[in-house]
Amino acid sequence: MLLENNKSLIKLNTFAVNCYAENFICIKKEENIKESIEFIKREKKKYFVLGGGSNILLTKNIEGLVLHNKLEGIHIIGEDSDSLTISVRSGLIWNDLVNWTIEKKLWGIENLILIPGTVGAAPIQNIGAYGVEIKDVFENLNAYNIETGEKINFSKKDCQFGYRDSIFKNELKNKFFISDIILKLKKTKNPILTYAPLIKEFEKNKLPVTIENIGKTVCQIRNSKLPDPKKIGNSGSFFKNPVIEKKILDQILKSFPNLKYFQQNEKFKLSAGWLIEQCKWKGKKLNNCGVYDKQALVLVNFGSAKGIEIKELAEKIKMDVKNKFNIDLVEEVQII
Repeated sequence: MLLENNKSLIKLNTFAVNCYAENFICIKKEENIKESIEFIKREKKKYFVLGGGSNILLTKNIEGLVLHNKLEGIHIIGEDSDSLTISVRSGLIWNDLVNWTIEKKLWGIENLILIPGTVGAAPIQNIGAYGVEIKDVFENLNAYNIETGEKINFSKKDCQFGYRDSIFKNELKNKFFISDIILKLKKTKNPILTYAPLIKEFEKNKLPVTIENIGKTVCQIRNSKLPDPKKIGNSGSFFKNPVIEKKILDQILKSFPNLKYFQQNEKFKLSAGWLIEQCKWKGKKLNNCGVYDKQALVLVNFGSAKGIEIKELAEKIKMDVKNKFNIDLVEEVQII
């Protein structure tokens, strides 16, 4: 086990915040997980699991051991006439997996192309975009209990998936190291074109509905709205879109008839970006950070912002939205 001390994490989080890990280990094989758990027990260390660093905001140095997940690999474990079941190691870059499925013409996650981060983070967040969530193709996952070392299999039901949510963001938060996830993908054509802007692009460009064209079109839409973390520090959407009851929606519509919302079963999802924009935060800079000028849901680091500055910006935005709409924004990003 190669243990590093006082390790800079500036290149391991997409906000490009310069915080340090007291101890650091790169997990490249499953044996490293077991060795790390033994080290944590023996030294009575605190610990933190780090994947692609795309959904976190570091506001301080991390005490104890940081386990950086670099487990990689895709394995076919089942197949029938309609579908293929794969086991994917949790440290693989999510976008590499999506590109692999598109190349193999396996349907199910092509709408989730360009979402940053690792495969292991995907079920924790129940990532979703353009009408698709990972739970739609999810079968189960394997994870190590970091306190006991026990390896446990979690079914879809066990994971308690919700909107950008799972059991791993709640009662099991930071208690497990996910080693691999199992997905079931369609071999037969199965496009999901329920997202209006995606439909509009296909109609405008008269594109045939292929898995390649869905991937390319989603990339074009995402690139037009979201900054590249390699060029400007960010973690994509910082806040969740609020989901509210109809009676609350009706109250808001009385004062804001142009409110953007979408029906979701018996509830209604509001556009958090629209709410933030109405509070005049879009494109606004505060110290070394600010709100992206093309998408108000995205907070950005202009180069030297500290994590605490970005957190303070988020708090100011939340306060303004609460005062104007009486809506509580909730962070999609994990704040450390």
